[in-house]
Amino acid sequence: MSSFKCEPQTFSVAIVLIMLLLNPREGLCSCYKDIFSFGDSTMDTGNFVHLIGKAKSKYTEPPYGMTFFKHATGRVSDGRVLIDFYAQALKLPRIPPYLPNKDSGEFPNGANFAVVGATTRGTNYSVPLLNGTVGVSWTLGVQMDWFEEMAQRIAPGDGAKQHFLRNSLVVMGQISGNDYESLFNAGRGRPGDDIEEIIIDIVIYITHFIEELILDYGATTFLVPGIFPMGCYPSYLSRFHSDNPKDYDKQGCLRWLNEVSQKHNQQLHGELSRLRGFYPGVKLIYADYYGVAMEFIENPSRFGIGDPLVACCGGDGRYHTGMECNSTAKVWGDPRNFTNWDGMHLTEKAYSIIAQGVLNGSFADPPFMQGC
Repeated sequence: MSSFKCEPQTFSVAIVLIMLLLNPREGLCSCYKDIFSFGDSTMDTGNFVHLIGKAKSKYTEPPYGMTFFKHATGRVSDGRVLIDFYAQALKLPRIPPYLPNKDSGEFPNGANFAVVGATTRGTNYSVPLLNGTVGVSWTLGVQMDWFEEMAQRIAPGDGAKQHFLRNSLVVMGQISGNDYESLFNAGRGRPGDDIEEIIIDIVIYITHFIEELILDYGATTFLVPGIFPMGCYPSYLSRFHSDNPKDYDKQGCLRWLNEVSQKHNQQLHGELSRLRGFYPGVKLIYADYYGVAMEFIENPSRFGIGDPLVACCGGDGRYHTGMECNSTAKVWGDPRNFTNWDGMHLTEKAYSIIAQGVLNGSFADPPFMQGC
């Protein structure tokens, strides 16, 4: 596999790069030949709807997909999700979902293994369909199994395997939000609960698979996101409403839920720092999704956003969560004026802001473009 590098030659080239970073419609540079991504609904581009076959899902109906694609694509948003913006910035075509093409796809630009409802560990979690729910069995470990099946088919032999990811960007998440939701559904994770051991266990799972990709497949560059501020999700704000003003921060988000996010992110960031000591030749980039999300939650008008704590699609009530987002739900306006799409998932506008916040270096440690 050939190596792709972007090395600024002159001051004018540096200025061009800065302009590209500020324009989400343009590419950064061709630093990587492909992207392989894992995660949950923030990344899924069609694996979930393939898994459920002919079962009806709201993710295959309007208003999902209304903004960019003009039709539902299996993405849990009004338009594009994070992996779409990462691929675009790196001058790559959209990264296809793995499962629809798992038997014959060559995946020259990478593959996306993320799936709606995915958890880091095995846990009791389900995803709603139009006629009920489906239990989730696609953990991060299962996604890794899919990756290994693909690698064995298109790059057989130990020699090819050990260098398979040498020039690739591996995006490891976001994942883990559904693990915590399963805890909340079970009445755990509330103030006073000791969930530090669970957080450590979840993070260890993530870092275990990172090491596997380094040692077995020669991965050299990872983008590893933290999780969003869960205390600002409209669905959680409605479900866990409190009459005590002290339970909310100045933005109106629930403190205890954001504290869970912060503890997870601190643990993950620390583990990545530890791994850098063991693998000095591997670039492990921590993506601060929490920090960049708080930018548009604290300063929504700066991004042309109204209330960042209400869903664009849903029902009546303070947070527009009176009903789930589906073909009969109310769309409260142009999704480009919202950050939250359906109570738990973000709009294309929010994903664009998050991707740019990571790509331009402000919310990436080390900066994404450093050494590219």
